[in-house]
Amino acid sequence: MSFVAGLDAGTQSIKLVVYDPEQRQVVAATSAPLELISADDGSREQHASWWLDGVRACFAQLDAATRADIAAIAVSGQQHGFVPLDAEGNVLAPAKLWCDTSSSAECTEIMDAVGGTARCIELSGNPILAGYTASKLPWTRKYRPEVYRDLASILLPHDYLNFWLTGERFMEYGDASGTGWLDVRTRQWSKELLHAIDPQRDLSQCLPPLVELGTTFALLPNVADELGLPPGIRVAVGGGDNMMAAIGTGAVVPGRLSMSLGTSGTLFAYSDTPVIDTDGAWAAFCSSSGGWLPLICTMNCTVATETIAQLFGFSTREGDARIAATPPGADGLTMLPFLNGERTPDLPLGKGVLAGLDPHNMSEAHFYRAAMEGATYSLKYGYDAFVRAGMAFDRVVLTGGGSKSAAWRQMVADVFGLPVDVPQQAEGAAFGAALQALWSLRHEDDNTVSLAELAKEHVAAEPTLAARPDPSRVAAYDAPYARFLEHLQAVRPMYQELGTGNGE
Repeated sequence: MSFVAGLDAGTQSIKLVVYDPEQRQVVAATSAPLELISADDGSREQHASWWLDGVRACFAQLDAATRADIAAIAVSGQQHGFVPLDAEGNVLAPAKLWCDTSSSAECTEIMDAVGGTARCIELSGNPILAGYTASKLPWTRKYRPEVYRDLASILLPHDYLNFWLTGERFMEYGDASGTGWLDVRTRQWSKELLHAIDPQRDLSQCLPPLVELGTTFALLPNVADELGLPPGIRVAVGGGDNMMAAIGTGAVVPGRLSMSLGTSGTLFAYSDTPVIDTDGAWAAFCSSSGGWLPLICTMNCTVATETIAQLFGFSTREGDARIAATPPGADGLTMLPFLNGERTPDLPLGKGVLAGLDPHNMSEAHFYRAAMEGATYSLKYGYDAFVRAGMAFDRVVLTGGGSKSAAWRQMVADVFGLPVDVPQQAEGAAFGAALQALWSLRHEDDNTVSLAELAKEHVAAEPTLAARPDPSRVAAYDAPYARFLEHLQAVRPMYQELGTGNGE
C-alpha cells in the first residue's frame, strides 16, 4: 500500500503528515509558519497565497522517495473563512478568517432579516455567530464593494486549497455547515438565509457544488510537478479542521468526546442524526465522515497561555512548572480569556478580564495558571450544555498543541472529572485528513468499508500520556469554576449589549 498525506491549513501554520497504513506509522511530518494580519476592528486575515507557499514548503521538506510513494491527499482547513474568487479563479482580497470579529454587527443584521435567532436556527440549525462565513459577505459588500461586485465564487480555506490542487471548485458538507447558510438537517443551502444576506443578489450562483464523502479528484499535472509528486494522485474531499480532527481522534462513532486545545478550543462528538439546540448553545454541524458533529468552539485557548508566557518572557514549554507551583484556583485569581472576543460564551466583542488580584497571587505563575484555567473553564461551560441536553461521555480524547502539556492534560481530567486519552498521532486534523484520503482510496475498490471501521483500525491512544481525575483536585476546582461563572455573568451585560447575543 502506498502512503497517504494529510494537509492541515491552520491559523498559525501549514502542517503535512505522510502516513504508511501498512506499518501504521507516520513516516514524515513537516510544517511551515503563517503570518496573521490583525486590525483594531477585530479583523483577522491571511493572504491565500501564503497557504500555497506553506504547502510548497511542507512538500519541499520531504525526500524524493517519500513524495514518490504518496497515492492520495486530503486537506483539512480552518473553518468559516471567506476566500472570494472572480470568474477566472483569481483571489480578490485577503481571506477573512474564523477569528475575525469585525463583522459581528452583520451577524445580527442577517438574523434580524429572517426574524431573529430562533428563526435562523429553524432555517439552518445554527445562529449566525461571530466569525461565521455568512457575516463576511455583507461586510465585504459594505467595505470592499469592488470585491463584492467581481465575486464569482465563494470558497472556504480548505476549498481554495482543493481548487489549487485540482482546478475544481467544490464544497463538502462538514465545512459547508460552518458557513451559516447550510440547513444541516436537509444538507441543502437555505434560500431564505442567502436572501437575507443579500436580497438584491442570488448568492447561490456563487456557491460551488456540494460533493459526497468518497468523491476524489485528480491532482493537476502542473501542481504534481511543482510539488514533486507522481502523476495520478487522488485528492479526497477533505473538510474543516474540526471535522478532520474528529476522524483523527476516532470521533466517528457516538459516545466519544474529542477536545482540541489549539489557538481555538473545541469540543465535538459524532452523531448519526442532527443534534440541534433551540438556543444555539452549540454548533450543529455536519461531520466530514457521513454524519453530524455537534461542536462547542471557544476562540481563545492556547492564545491565552501563549500571551501570558510572552508577557513574562518565558516559553509555554516551561509553563508546566508554573502550574506545579500554584494550587487549583490560582489563589483566587480568575481570568476570562476573551482576548479575541468569544464565541462560547457568545460575546464576540468581549475582552479579557483578570479578577481577584491581590499581593499573594500577582505572580507570573498565578497569571499563567489563571490563563490555562480560564481557557479550560470556557470549554467546561460548553460541555455543561452538552450534558444538559442528555449527552453522556466516558472519556475525553485530547488533541492540539495544548495536549502536549502534562499539566493541561491533568487539568482537563480534573475539571471535567473524566479520564483523558491522547492519540499516538498528535496532529489530529492532518492525520484525520490522511485517514480520509486512505478511506477514499479503499472506498473506490470496496464500498463496504466504513470510515468508522478504518478509524478504529488506525487510531490508537498513547498510554504514557493518559491522565485520570484526581478526586482531591476534582473537588478543588469546584469553587474556582463557580467563581469563573460568576465573573462571566457580571461582565456579560457589558459586552453582550454590543454583540450579537444568542440567548446562552
